[in-house]
Amino acid sequence: MNLTLKVWRQSGRDDAGRMVTYQAKDVSPDMSFLEMLDVVNEQLILSGDDPIAFDHDCREGICGMCGMVINGVAHGEQRATTTCQLHMRHFEDGATITIEPWRAAPFPVVKDLVVDRSAFDRIIQAGGFISVPAGSAPDAHSLPVRKEDADDAFDAATCIGCGACVAACPNGSASLFTAAKITHLSLLPQGQPERITRAKAMVDQMDAEGFGGCTNTGECTAVCPKGIPLDTIARMNGDFLKANSK
Repeated sequence: MNLTLKVWRQSGRDDAGRMVTYQAKDVSPDMSFLEMLDVVNEQLILSGDDPIAFDHDCREGICGMCGMVINGVAHGEQRATTTCQLHMRHFEDGATITIEPWRAAPFPVVKDLVVDRSAFDRIIQAGGFISVPAGSAPDAHSLPVRKEDADDAFDAATCIGCGACVAACPNGSASLFTAAKITHLSLLPQGQPERITRAKAMVDQMDAEGFGGCTNTGECTAVCPKGIPLDTIARMNGDFLKANSK
């Protein structure tokens, strides 16, 4: 496969940035998207150019590091797929591919496709934990949990914090991420004592970081690689309203 890449290049957060065109030749359809960028970077290094900076770690769709906007869609057009799990066979030979970083004020560009997502860390630090010792794993069925609650908690816990929800939202909202981190604790017995204060603290921090408000457009769930549903946000809003009604 031969492809034309239009890549956002930005040397730092104070640089204006620009789109730069590269040719990716003899790309194997079996390569992942990141492997394709690795090959392009090898050629750039050999020619004495600065390689394209992009985040990555596990390359198994687990860590959430590999966020980038591909042809205008966070992680690309393949549903429920992270960039590292996106393969080149999903593109046509001769295609032009546009690659950009996440676009959101709370995610400042560090370099090229790498953004600073430490705002997510601060949201979790505000309340995404259980502050009392929970002990070791309890015996099976010692704490009864409805299957529906357990399933919903597990679904929320699959959030990998990639930031695609923010990048896709027209408001730059982090509501899906924050709701997932609240929900996976609030539905289980160990998370009940701090449920309401947790929601308030984390939502307040989300607002303080400069993320926009949720207007239920649903773009976040459409690009979420783990398919976290929109009703997770409704559950967060319910807990937040309870905190503010006291």
